[in-house]
Amino acid sequence: MEQRLELYLLTAIRFLPDWLLSMIILCLAVIVGWLVHRFVFRLLTRIVANRDLFWRSLVSRTEQPLRLAIVTWVLAPAVGIAPLSDQETGILRHILLLCFIVLIGWMARTTLHIWTTVYLRRFKLDAEDNLLARKHVTQSRIMERVAATLIIALTLSAALMTFPAVRQYGVSLMASAGVAGIVLGLALQPVLKNLFAGIQLAITQPIRIDDALIVEGEWGKVEEITSTYVVVKLWDWRRLILPLGYFIEKPFQNWTREGAALIGTVMIYLDYTIPVAEIRRKVEEIARNSPLWDGQVVNVAVTDFRESVMEIRILVSAADGGRTFDLRCEVREKLIAFIQREYPGALPKVRAEAFSGVGPNSSVVHDEAGQRMSS
Repeated sequence: MEQRLELYLLTAIRFLPDWLLSMIILCLAVIVGWLVHRFVFRLLTRIVANRDLFWRSLVSRTEQPLRLAIVTWVLAPAVGIAPLSDQETGILRHILLLCFIVLIGWMARTTLHIWTTVYLRRFKLDAEDNLLARKHVTQSRIMERVAATLIIALTLSAALMTFPAVRQYGVSLMASAGVAGIVLGLALQPVLKNLFAGIQLAITQPIRIDDALIVEGEWGKVEEITSTYVVVKLWDWRRLILPLGYFIEKPFQNWTREGAALIGTVMIYLDYTIPVAEIRRKVEEIARNSPLWDGQVVNVAVTDFRESVMEIRILVSAADGGRTFDLRCEVREKLIAFIQREYPGALPKVRAEAFSGVGPNSSVVHDEAGQRMSS
């Protein structure tokens, strides 16, 4: 019975067209590869279930690359078995070669991302003192994007080099150089500029993730650093997009370069009759009772005399830029309430005096002065 079945199958196969038989063989190879992938992936998932996070992430994120690898591996012998012409066999083998090149680049990119993510898990950006965390996150993210760009470029170059026509064109272009090389260099200038700017930012770190900046007259925090631009989240939730080269070529303020703590300034203009010692005592009381004050700096000083008022500068410090701004607002509100309640006469005013002289025009002078004061 089995021999008859085999005979029938062989007879049927002989009468099948070559193209149909080839399609059947290739489809069977794809199905076998898919089934093998499901088995291998489930086996690997069970093996790494109790292993380190790196291995678990590696297995979960490489599900699709692993499927491509197994299907490519199964199709390679199937192409040799299928009754194809030399041209068809060459085309399919070329496709499998491209799949292998893409697979290598894909695996390298996935491994790089997993390693960076696992490495950065030890650093917390939401910590009170996150200077070290911001430093490592910025360096790692920028270098990851630069490395990913290089991996993509190398993968694409390797894929293009498998085409003889493109390879020959590249050799001819390299040999001719001249104008074509200059045009290519000018066209790639923005890309190369941002690439080198990203490397420079990662090394020198004038900005980091979560840094507080004053840029283009706006205050915000660095939300994201990509391979070509920086996203700054402004205080009103708008996003300011700036190229990487901006932070290399133009000046800007970084409020968290070495630390997050800042000193805030409050300027107030009061009459000369105000007792400065009482203002100093009240400011110190406001700072001590405020949860925003970090206990470092509180200072009151008369910094200038003007025609009708004196300028008083108040300095208070807080843990970061946001708290410093809120503390300045709190000092203003409570200090002006104190002055209005205790020393209302010390608020800025315009003085005018009317003198009544002796003579026939004295009453006129008095009336004019009164009119001026009332106006």
